[in-house]
Amino acid sequence: MYIYGKNVALEILKNNKKIDKAFIYKNFSDKFILNDLQKQNIDIEWLEKYELDRLVKENHQGIILKVPDYQYSELEDFIDNEDALVIILDHLEDPHNLGAIVRTCEAASVDGIIIPKDRSVSVNSTVMKVSAGALENVKISMVTNLVTTINELKNRGFWIIGTDMDGTDYNEIDYKGKIGIVIGNEGKGLSRLVRENCDFIASIPMYGKTNSLNASVAAGIVIYKAKTSRR
Repeated sequence: MYIYGKNVALEILKNNKKIDKAFIYKNFSDKFILNDLQKQNIDIEWLEKYELDRLVKENHQGIILKVPDYQYSELEDFIDNEDALVIILDHLEDPHNLGAIVRTCEAASVDGIIIPKDRSVSVNSTVMKVSAGALENVKISMVTNLVTTINELKNRGFWIIGTDMDGTDYNEIDYKGKIGIVIGNEGKGLSRLVRENCDFIASIPMYGKTNSLNASVAAGIVIYKAKTSRR
């Protein structure tokens, strides 16, 4: 896949990830990135801006890298910690939301993220760009069935906390122990079966006229509440 942007390129280079080829604007001036590419003997193709724009429609900042597709982790890679904190995304569709959640999860040192295989955004170049390279340090597992996975987590000692309206104030919930926090779809919220299999529903109070928050904003609030409660 194509990934783009200076921060993403820096993270990929820092972690010595495989790069098949680099496409770079002829007047690109970041000598640190250029030196690293040359040190790693990456094939570079110098292009005009309009040629880069054909490869990627969004703001590429003059650098596009062709890399292997993202490799997902296994659940076992991050659910065995005594106090594991994982984020479960219930069919999110917007790659910008997934990228922002990845960035928050990396900043908060969340153990991993779980996404469903079908009817959901997957890791793509937009997710990588929005995450500002944080994706390189976050484990994501793609599962076939969210409800089955939630029940597997519960059997492994997890408490599952959904985020939705008409629940308990998120400030009053106990986040200690092994916790899975579920973030619902941008428009529909939690799906019925997922909600029914949560142990608690956490709601963020709304004090203004807006009756809901963006999925990535809601995720950030609850993730940091969980982290600070577990100190």
